[in-house]
Amino acid sequence: MNVDRYRERRARVLQAMAELGGGVAVHFTAPERMRNRDSEYPYRYDSTFWYLTGFAEPDSAIVLIAHGARREALLFCRDKHEEREIWDGFRYGPELAQAVFGFDAAHAIERIDEVVPDLMADAPALFYALGRDPALDGRVRDWLRKVRAQSRTGRRAPATAHDLAAIVDDMRLVKDADEIATMRRAAHISAAAHARAMRACRVGMREYEIEAELLHEFRRQGAQSPAYTSIVAAGANACVLHYPAGHAEAKDGDLVLIDAACEIDGYAADITRTFPANGRFTAEQRAVYEVVLAAQHAAIEAVRPGADFNAPHEVATRILTQGLIDLGLLSGSLDGAIESKSFRQFFMHKTGHWLGLDVHDVGDYRQGVAVGEGVERPWRILAPGMVTTVEPGLYIRPAPNVEERFHHIGIRIEDDVAVSADGREVLSGDAPRLLTDIEAHMGR
Repeated sequence: MNVDRYRERRARVLQAMAELGGGVAVHFTAPERMRNRDSEYPYRYDSTFWYLTGFAEPDSAIVLIAHGARREALLFCRDKHEEREIWDGFRYGPELAQAVFGFDAAHAIERIDEVVPDLMADAPALFYALGRDPALDGRVRDWLRKVRAQSRTGRRAPATAHDLAAIVDDMRLVKDADEIATMRRAAHISAAAHARAMRACRVGMREYEIEAELLHEFRRQGAQSPAYTSIVAAGANACVLHYPAGHAEAKDGDLVLIDAACEIDGYAADITRTFPANGRFTAEQRAVYEVVLAAQHAAIEAVRPGADFNAPHEVATRILTQGLIDLGLLSGSLDGAIESKSFRQFFMHKTGHWLGLDVHDVGDYRQGVAVGEGVERPWRILAPGMVTTVEPGLYIRPAPNVEERFHHIGIRIEDDVAVSADGREVLSGDAPRLLTDIEAHMGR
């Protein structure tokens, strides 16, 4: 573990706090959640907490102090506990965690209600992501009340509050070379899982059987977990955007849409591929696939430094809409269909989102201020280190204006694209994407 990476991140936050007048920042990791009686969900730390600490244990919090000349980072974590370690495994404890993870001090989590109010007293501001967890919000309010109750002794509670996420989210949005390398590995493993699912797929398989192929490959290559609930959708289910892997059978002539990827050291991949259950696209499936593929290719080309975030979506929307007109699924002119938004019958989502420690990662999509009343803020400008998905799709449900031969064709193609100094890098390009490559890979 590169401890200096986390120290440097904390130092950047402390500097940003100082530039805003200074104060105390508090951020908790995610709590453990019960799944059912005496059994928890698999634990996953809070992404921002991990970003600043590299510390994966639950029941932890970080406190940053930028007050006057003081610049300190404190960790609160579980104490050593011999019996609980027999049952649940190793714990660092405050003393070892301080040394290993490079903190200025560390305390048992049980002391946080005692220590933090004293740190907050006379601090100019509180930096805290208010509104994320009502229970934690209540705890922070209790600390403020405790400080205010000491007003007769001359102590003052912070007079200003800042959202800590406003500082950290912009840091997380731009990845360094190590982060990109981790995401590249997650994408490589995820692409191999998609390729495995294509090879394994047979007519008559259930969606959950295909999902098992994905999960096997994730773990076989060392991924800690899926990055999100896998979508494995056969036939008509491919037209349901967030359909989870279920019990439906992949029938002859069906398409199978898989949106699935793994997580490595907290960093997510996010890949979608669509392929025929029998290994051969029909003429209609092929025609729709070519439209989506052309839209994705153009959208990927639109990812470059200096372009705005929405540029790939605008390019993809025009190509998809023209394709729908050419297929006879829409009528009229291209500009008319875009202005009326009639394309949204078949394409109803954005073409991408930020990717990183969260599969829908942090970072504003717009920035600055609006240029006039009723005008939205301008789109964020892409810069090296940002990572976005590019995922156009078409979802053709039965409708009066849709010929039966197109019914239930749902196609999405999604890749992970890192903005580089000279353009872009497609991190997930190993997964078969071209029609000929998919059919050849499936070998039917």
